[in-house]
Amino acid sequence: MIGTSKGGKLMRNPPVHMIAKDAVKAWKITAIFYVSLIWLATIVSFVLCIMCHMPFWIFCLALLISGLSTYIFVFLLPHIRWRRFRYEIFEQEIYIQYGVLIVTRILVPMIRVQHVDTKQGPILKKFKLASVTISTAATTHEIPALLEDDASNLRDRISVLARVGEDDV
Repeated sequence: MIGTSKGGKLMRNPPVHMIAKDAVKAWKITAIFYVSLIWLATIVSFVLCIMCHMPFWIFCLALLISGLSTYIFVFLLPHIRWRRFRYEIFEQEIYIQYGVLIVTRILVPMIRVQHVDTKQGPILKKFKLASVTISTAATTHEIPALLEDDASNLRDRISVLARVGEDDV
């Protein structure tokens, strides 16, 4: 759990638990919905170029943006996001790591946890996945796309550990 760095400072090892692999599929489907709006704008720009005699470079630019957006948001980011997301639950804290370009590591003390819940939209439900949300007084943290049973068990475990932490105060 805790190691040392070259400077002698205590460093925490990255969390070890990963989210479900089907998260990539769910995130791709969600991205397709959003990217389809960009493609719709591209089609509109093509129609405007034809009907209103607008410069053809506007359509070419829209086509380039649509293609890049599709590649980045549908094919690239879901895989990177899945590989980078990690979590671990300890008796005293919850350790979450996420990020694509900038990796963020968060420690949530159990005594700060006020509410734990699971949520599941239609896309996550299709893949039998659910997300766990952890609320504190300051903010809400999420562990996305866990298997339904794992999400329920994790929610219950955090709830028990958070109650134990409150009893100690």
